[in-house]
Amino acid sequence: MKLNQQPRVISISNQKGGVGKTTTAVNLATALAAVNKKVLVLDLDPQGNATVSFGLDRQNAPKTMYQVLMGEEKISSAIVWTRIPNLSVVASSKDLAGADFELSHQDSPQFFLKKAIEREQLAYDYIFIDCPPAVGMLTVNALVASKSVIVPVQCEYLALEGVADLMKTIDRVKKNFNSDLELQGIVLTMFDGRTGLSEVVAQDVCNYFGNKVYKSIIPRNVRVSEAPSHGKPILLYDFKSKGAQAYISLAKEVLKQEAKK
Repeated sequence: MKLNQQPRVISISNQKGGVGKTTTAVNLATALAAVNKKVLVLDLDPQGNATVSFGLDRQNAPKTMYQVLMGEEKISSAIVWTRIPNLSVVASSKDLAGADFELSHQDSPQFFLKKAIEREQLAYDYIFIDCPPAVGMLTVNALVASKSVIVPVQCEYLALEGVADLMKTIDRVKKNFNSDLELQGIVLTMFDGRTGLSEVVAQDVCNYFGNKVYKSIIPRNVRVSEAPSHGKPILLYDFKSKGAQAYISLAKEVLKQEAKK
């Protein structure tokens, strides 16, 4: 990366919970780090699942995303390196749960994260923001700070529920706060080839979003579900699993996208 080049900031977001949002953030970041991209993950979800998935103890993190968001700490001072070369994290905090309320009482509350990122020269190729499963001030801050959004959509009934609302939020943020924001892509997750429903949902999503849907589909995979409890991304937990190979394929697609920009 050139010295003066800013990292590309990408939010991973879906206001619906349980869709593979954090799993996608963690494993896409890991796959890119594996090909020598310098990657930083900002865990903006109060649940802190991304932090835990990298084997980090958020209870003992000395500095967190809450302090960064509130302007109390610089991002560079809150970075924690993972066991994965080229990949670091700023940990979540339970205090983030009250950040929506605290930010709403500030002037221009949408820009706090953007200011934190632009406050210093961060030597990364990519910054991934793991957003909370809600369209509140935390998610708005992430979208305002980002160049693009990747949206995981699970291959289950009511898959598009909530996505339409997220699209409206993206449009509002683009119109009012961040004209550069774009939908980078839709990731189909939790695909179960044994059921016709997954096929139908996948087709519905493709019909709705067209070429914005990645060809790489993340399967429903037990090993992917197990990995966070071991504090490892699936690429470290079981590299040969279908889930790991799917995220490697997704990372290749993202890199091809980036090469065209």
